[in-house]
Amino acid sequence: MGNSHDHGHHRKFRNNGNVPFPDKTAAAPSASQPVPPFIYQPQIPTSLTRTSEMANVLPYPHVDSALRALAAQAEGFGHSATGGLHGPVYFVTSLAERKGNHFHQHCAPSDVNWFKVFCKNAVSDYFERMIQDVHDKIVALDDGPGSLRDACRKKEPLWIVFEVSGIIQLRSYLNVSSYKTIDGRGQRIKLTGKGLRLKECEHVIICNLEFEGGRGPDVDGIQIKPNSKHIWIDRCSLRDYDDGLIDITRESTDITISRCHFAQHDKTMLIGADPTHVGDRCIRVTIHHCFFDGTRQRHPRVRFGKVHLYNNYIRNWGIYAVCASVESQIYSQCNIYEAGQKKIAFKYLSEKAADKEKAKSGCIRSEGDLFVTGTQAGLVTEDGECCMFHPSEYYATWTVEPPTDSLKQVLQHCTGWQSVPRPADQPQAAQ
Repeated sequence: MGNSHDHGHHRKFRNNGNVPFPDKTAAAPSASQPVPPFIYQPQIPTSLTRTSEMANVLPYPHVDSALRALAAQAEGFGHSATGGLHGPVYFVTSLAERKGNHFHQHCAPSDVNWFKVFCKNAVSDYFERMIQDVHDKIVALDDGPGSLRDACRKKEPLWIVFEVSGIIQLRSYLNVSSYKTIDGRGQRIKLTGKGLRLKECEHVIICNLEFEGGRGPDVDGIQIKPNSKHIWIDRCSLRDYDDGLIDITRESTDITISRCHFAQHDKTMLIGADPTHVGDRCIRVTIHHCFFDGTRQRHPRVRFGKVHLYNNYIRNWGIYAVCASVESQIYSQCNIYEAGQKKIAFKYLSEKAADKEKAKSGCIRSEGDLFVTGTQAGLVTEDGECCMFHPSEYYATWTVEPPTDSLKQVLQHCTGWQSVPRPADQPQAAQ
């Protein structure tokens, strides 16, 4: 939703009595020092150069071992998201259906050559160039049997995979119903035109997709509202939408966003609709191991909700990196903030909640963050009215490591859509 008000090795943190984190980023202690629960383990070897090697130092090294290994594996607030774990596999075999005087063609790999000829003779040069860019991929529209839209509207649990690669030109928002996994591993799927809408749904996993070129007012890449919960968005690439890339509003909660790449965009991520929606106090979101690559603002902007940011790389923002608006609580841990021309990372905006008499901003707590290239944190001293959560109140473990150059290299290469094979589906145990 748009808004006019703003322009090698890792460690597990384990909850042992709410042990506090160190106040500053520290090197690994010497052998003579005690080993508290938050101790840093040896850092990622600097010799890592290949993407396949670097991917092994991110969280979730096991989730590509089997098709359904993603289920209930998210770190953070979205840890319960099971997606379509208990449903059959739905194979998307068609990205195309256009009716009337045009064509009605369900494209499979054998149809690609036909489709290229059709586009060359009957469609604009724009589509011809697009097909050349993606080689043997297909460009199509978005409905009919065997399509993603058909799968997402079904009420039963489904694990949705793709038999073909290509571009899905969405003519309208694609509504995702509960208990769905949209799993792009093994193919390259790009959604454009509109985005996904997660409306009053639960237990949804979105993995390994690209989102680019969404057009129209209030068009987001992934729009999560209202009253949706237990969501995991993992390893997606998002860029160039007319509104937001991911918006989480209207009492949607228990969401994790991980290993995503955000680029070429202004208002990247909004959490919390506006000061009148006081029900957004329930919102809880974890954002980790993401790369915000020159996006202008909102990484994220938060109203009311609780947000845990860790091991993200945010660089070259245009206004600010992270914004705390009315009553928000943002726990920023071991992130890398690398400024361009705009040096201040954290911004505070005061707004008046609809049920309060006094305007106030939110709170940001920075633990172990790295500020480089002249970045100024811009932190405001917490006063007695600032209430800050600790992630260990809500989940016991999460994977975090020091914010080093090695981590930065990994996040640049291993976030967003990845060319990984689709794992085999293993038989489920009897219920």
